Formats: sequence, C-alpha cells, structure tokens
Amino acid sequence: MSRRFLGLSLVAPALAVIGLLFILPLALSGIGAFQVDGGWGFGNFSKSFDLYWKDMVFTVAIITLSTVLIGVFSISIGGYLTLGNHPRAVALLRFLYRWPMFVPFIVVGQVLRTFLAKNGMMNNTAISLGLIEPLQAVSFLDWRGIVIAFVWKQTPFVALLLSGAMASVNREGIEAAMNLGASRLRILFQIILPQAATTLAVGLILSFVTMMSVLSVPLMINAQSPTMLTADIAFRVNAYGDYGVANALGLISLLMASGVAWFYLKISMKERA
Repeated sequence: MSRRFLGLSLVAPALAVIGLLFILPLALSGIGAFQVDGGWGFGNFSKSFDLYWKDMVFTVAIITLSTVLIGVFSISIGGYLTLGNHPRAVALLRFLYRWPMFVPFIVVGQVLRTFLAKNGMMNNTAISLGLIEPLQAVSFLDWRGIVIAFVWKQTPFVALLLSGAMASVNREGIEAAMNLGASRLRILFQIILPQAATTLAVGLILSFVTMMSVLSVPLMINAQSPTMLTADIAFRVNAYGDYGVANALGLISLLMASGVAWFYLKISMKERA
C-alpha cells in the first residue's frame, strides 16, 4: 500500500494538470456545444456548417498539403543525412535543419508576415538581384504563406525522427545494394524507407494534429476568407461572444484530428503487440 501511495503521489501533480487544463475544458466545451438558448440541440453545429463549411474544407486541404510536403522534405533530408557523400554538406545540413524547431509558431507567423509580403524581404531580394521587376512582386500572404510556415516549422521535427530511424537501419543491406549497383535513390525508397515507414507515419500524424491547433499563423498570414478553423473559433469568441458555435467548431476540429489520431493508436498497438 505504501508503494502504491508513493506512486500515486508522484503522478498526482501531472494528473491534476491534465485534468484541469485538458480534460475539464474538453468536457465543458462538449457540453457548451450542445447548449442552445437554454436548451439542448444541434443548432450550433448547423450554424457552424452553414457559416464555415468552406473554412472546414480549407483547413483540411491546407493541413493535408502541408503534411505531404513535410513528408517529402523529411525523406529528402533524412535520406541525404544517411546516404550523403559529402561530409561537410551533411554536417552543415544537420546543423541548419534543426533550427526551426526552437522557433515558436507566433514568431514564425510574424517573421513570414514581413518576409512574404509584397514589399517584403523575399520580393525585395528578388528585385535587387534582377530576377523580377518591381511590378511583378506578388504577396504570399494567403494559403501559400500558411503552407510555407507549416512546412518550414514542422519539417525539422519529422526529419529528426526519420533520420534517427534511418540511421538505425542495418548498414550491411545498404552496402550490399551499393555493391550490386543499386542507385542511392533506389536504396532510399526500397531498403531504408520501408524500414522507417512507421516512424515517418508517427511524425506526420503528430504534425497534422499540431497544425490543426495553430492559431497565430493563420491570423498573421491569411487575413482573408476562407481561413482556418482556429481563426474562426477566435473570431466567434472575440467578436460575438458566441461560445456555442466556437465550442461546436472546436469539436469538429477534434473529430478531424481524431481521424488521423486513430492511425497513431493503431500503429502504437501494433508495435506493442
């Protein structure tokens, strides 16, 4: 009994934080989503779909595209770190690609807001190099800016996991394939990547869920419609005080994230089995 009490006392603070900051707000949000004019019903969900169905499609499309690009860049970085021939290039890449992990999303949004603007650093640099004319400058403060922010921020996280998994692959199989004349691209996709596919899937799922919860990037970069659901939730609360629709949008976002979280649980259960 004393050991059990000691174990419970050690995990009690963590359980209290989870209960107060995550489980309790989730329960209150679920209850508030179904409260309509003192009663109960699905009015908040109907209003959410009537007003924001385009934003729902936009959110899924943006995050899906960002996830695909994160996977592509992560495979490229991890593959080069594993199979690269130039030690200096590998060392430089290993040093540079991790930096975005230490930058908060709110800083990413603010930096890219000035970098991607029509008169921002990107266009000014291109003009000074003679690549484009001043009248050809285009603002990327739209869906493209959101995708760039998500990909730049989340690629290092997935690439770090994937490169570690690739580094643990048995080198004998790789060397045997090289001796038989296989190209590095073929080795990457037919030998290394299949053995690291589970780690890649987990990293992409975690990135998908993380991007679903980001508010600062869509608010700072994409100030037009359609926008992401996190911005809609903040708008309903700040502009109208409409917590019912905001809670309904939150549950809809939770269902979207749960769709990919199911794959994460399935992978975890498969590994434990």
